[in-house]
Amino acid sequence: MLQRQQAAQTAVAPPSADGRRARLQSVIDLLVRHHDEFADALDADFGGRHRGYSLMTDILGSLGPLKHARDNLETWMQADERPAYSPYDQMGARAEIRYEPKGSVAVLGTWNAPLFTLFAPLGGVLAAGNRAVLKPSEITARTAELLQRLAAAELDPDVVAVITGGPDVAEELTLLPFDHIVVTGSAPVGRAVMANAARNLVPVTLELGGKSPVILGRTADLTDAATKVAVAKGTNGGQICVSPDTVYVPREHCDAFSDAVSEAFRAMYPAAGSNDDVIAAVNERHLDRVDGYVRDAVERGARVVTAPAEDPSTADRRRPLRIVMDPPADAAIRGEEIFGAAMVVQPYDTIDEVVTAVAAGPTPLALYYFGNDDDEREDVLARTRSGGVTINNVMMHPGMNDAPFGGLGDSGMGHYNGREGFLEFSHARTVFHAPDADPRGEWGMLPPYGEHFTDMMAAQITP
Repeated sequence: MLQRQQAAQTAVAPPSADGRRARLQSVIDLLVRHHDEFADALDADFGGRHRGYSLMTDILGSLGPLKHARDNLETWMQADERPAYSPYDQMGARAEIRYEPKGSVAVLGTWNAPLFTLFAPLGGVLAAGNRAVLKPSEITARTAELLQRLAAAELDPDVVAVITGGPDVAEELTLLPFDHIVVTGSAPVGRAVMANAARNLVPVTLELGGKSPVILGRTADLTDAATKVAVAKGTNGGQICVSPDTVYVPREHCDAFSDAVSEAFRAMYPAAGSNDDVIAAVNERHLDRVDGYVRDAVERGARVVTAPAEDPSTADRRRPLRIVMDPPADAAIRGEEIFGAAMVVQPYDTIDEVVTAVAAGPTPLALYYFGNDDDEREDVLARTRSGGVTINNVMMHPGMNDAPFGGLGDSGMGHYNGREGFLEFSHARTVFHAPDADPRGEWGMLPPYGEHFTDMMAAQITP
């Protein structure tokens, strides 16, 4: 498939704006036509995923960046005029940057947002004039199989192809000489992909998540912040790469904050077990992982607040929210990304200790600050790093179609969405149009060098 796509790419000129729009529209039409089937498959894969949520996140979430790319690609495609350097600029020379397709791009998605993690980057991939091979996660197998079947029937495989399989297939894919590779996953997955891609010097875009912190300043509205954190933790059962992981709360407000989060969560989810609004853990392995984090924290002396207050051992992989209060530093939940229906409340005395702790850890994909102190907010932003930031809310910035989404350091590299996504999947090619005359010979700048050449060069060395 890679060979076919690369041969097709070099056989013709890069697609026009109309051609790229048509390719994007074919993907948009597939999602629109089959959104009900995808929602059914997602529900079956998760063993309980609300239909409306799947339509919101994986269908509408995918359509947004695809449509944004479709509607803006012509502007993005325009050559970027740059001034030629002296003295050629005075002799008619000109220069430009052309944004050209890289070729064939492999996009490996993940299970928590099986369609979004494929189609959001695909918007920039196709807008840039590339072709793509999509590899959905094997964990959501029904969705993967449905996508493969529909794509084979309705999309040109020389433009967009879908292959399925497990880690062995992902390993084979990332060892091939694609022109770019996009992967959503964990940091260990990202390291393995980089090692494989390095064999062929393939550029990569990695979205890797991390322990996204929430910092509650003392000027924050406690109830408002708690409500928004509760909303975020209920979203997809906490199985989102930008889900709030650890909330840093002033020590004197920790109990009030956990009570407010519990109340807000119970208002949305009066019961967890057998509640269709609660999205289940995707499988037993991930459920056991999160339950293990909470159990480990309890064994190490941490207190856990459960909302709603029911037995967190339902048979259908749905869980209440477990709020782990001030677990010790060696607790697994302090070091591992939770990615599920649990969170940590970490008390602090000064904002400086929070900033120091966040800055010392792996760079997260997202950071959240609640508060109305402008100086404190700017200090937090200036002294920490993260892929993106939302102020006085949670998980809002990734929804911007006209802004880049991506990580830094342990949370990834590169980005997609918007014009920056188009640039990510384009080769910026410098084109210099020389003037008719080239005066270097008559100016004594070509061999054999005259006696004044060195002095002429030295005279131009100025501060």
